[in-house]
Amino acid sequence: MTATGKATQFEYKALHKPNQLIYGLGQTAVITGWTVKQAIAKHMQPEEYAVIGQLYSPTRGINLLIRNLLLNPHVRYLVVLNATKEDKNAGGCECLLDFFRNGIEEGLSDTGRRCWIIRSTILSYIDIDIDINALEKLRQSIDWKEAKSITDAVNQVNSYAERDVIEPWSLPLRFGFDMSTVESTVLPGPRYGHRIEGKTIAETWVKIIHRIKTTGTIRPTLHDGQWQELIDLMAIVTSEPDNFHFPEPNYLPFDHSSINAYTSSILDDVSYSEEGVKYTYGQRLRSGFDEIDQIKAVIKKLSDNIDSARVVMSLWDVRNDLLLNDSPPCLNHIWIRVVDQELSLTATFRSNDMFSAWPANAMGLRALQKYILDAVTKQSTHHLKMGPLITISQSAHIYDDCFENAEKLIQHQYPKIFKQKDYSDPSGNFMINVQDGIILVEHTTSGSGEVVNCYSGKSASQVYGQIAADCPGLQVEHAMYLGAELQKAEVVLSISQGLIYEQDKPLKTHFLSK
Repeated sequence: MTATGKATQFEYKALHKPNQLIYGLGQTAVITGWTVKQAIAKHMQPEEYAVIGQLYSPTRGINLLIRNLLLNPHVRYLVVLNATKEDKNAGGCECLLDFFRNGIEEGLSDTGRRCWIIRSTILSYIDIDIDINALEKLRQSIDWKEAKSITDAVNQVNSYAERDVIEPWSLPLRFGFDMSTVESTVLPGPRYGHRIEGKTIAETWVKIIHRIKTTGTIRPTLHDGQWQELIDLMAIVTSEPDNFHFPEPNYLPFDHSSINAYTSSILDDVSYSEEGVKYTYGQRLRSGFDEIDQIKAVIKKLSDNIDSARVVMSLWDVRNDLLLNDSPPCLNHIWIRVVDQELSLTATFRSNDMFSAWPANAMGLRALQKYILDAVTKQSTHHLKMGPLITISQSAHIYDDCFENAEKLIQHQYPKIFKQKDYSDPSGNFMINVQDGIILVEHTTSGSGEVVNCYSGKSASQVYGQIAADCPGLQVEHAMYLGAELQKAEVVLSISQGLIYEQDKPLKTHFLSK
């Protein structure tokens, strides 16, 4: 029975993401956006709502939400809580409202699939296999309201619950699931400990996605799906400009106009008092632990002692996050270090969505890095320059509903990036000669060219064994190049006369003059 005594007999059945929803017996679906769904559920009785769920992303959530609504035609009311800064940035709630306001049209997804595109300034797709008449009937059959606060949402749900029960607008509708999933061909490779470096965040991101899709382990998530994962992935961005690099055409999952709001969530103390709204990283850094402003504290620490290795910021609340918080922060630890007047920032994520979240994470952290550098320079006599941004993603993963877009990104962008050769290897250079019946190799620094070691042997394997022992950090392509050059040198040694060896050149015949 409802609060007004009206009988309800409805049962919401979710085909997609069923474990992420709170179920009731009424006729109103409640979409909470980024506000935690339990914050609304505790103010209502199950008889007053049909289902409560969160909507984080327009591209990853609306299609499944629409399918679930079609399967549950007893839902005649919809309340969309579109209240927070995160909701505005993500755009999922606004785009869902635009579906009911404006409808859809046929088009192509960014991977070239035919689909229904919601008429909205925010991009979102619905699978083309869903009959357009069913979608239009759904739009016409549901009375919807936008709410700007939890109180507003609860009042609207209560108002709907006071109405008489309405018959379902259709029989349950279930359409063939046409979300194309890309079957990954996973190559052999290490699961733990990966290092990826790039000049810009955009370039590094493509390399990350390629590495995960190539060798990542596919395993189930806690949220009704799968992800492809590598453990302990270190990404190093060396030369991101202050105003951020956006490639042309832009293949990042956001544009320049939206990044300022995200960086604000890391730099600023946005202390939410509204019930059900999550913390931001900035709130935890600025005042989350006994009102300590960690950013201000590390600036003072560096200004007083530029060589300090204790410049640490923590976002993990041991009292709550390990056992009590069902949504603890993904970003846990930030370390700042200055070496040779170069300020670097290292951030550790316990869990990192590398396709949808990492580029924004990286830009927000880069903005924090620049903020600290400028402040230390202003408050002290130190003249610092920006060093690398390093992220350590302990669980570096891509969700299965992004597999198709990830494959498309790799197909279009990775070959271009791979062809941009950078012959500078921090491990140094190697000068190869054949002399007096042996292979001689001089190891030099990559900067001044100073000789730091010499290797010799009568075979390629003897020499590269020595180099591999001393230089395990050689770049892969550099190591393969050395193997090829050393093998050429061995061929020259194996022939008593007639060939000469010159590094980086084809073997030549040497005719002795009489």
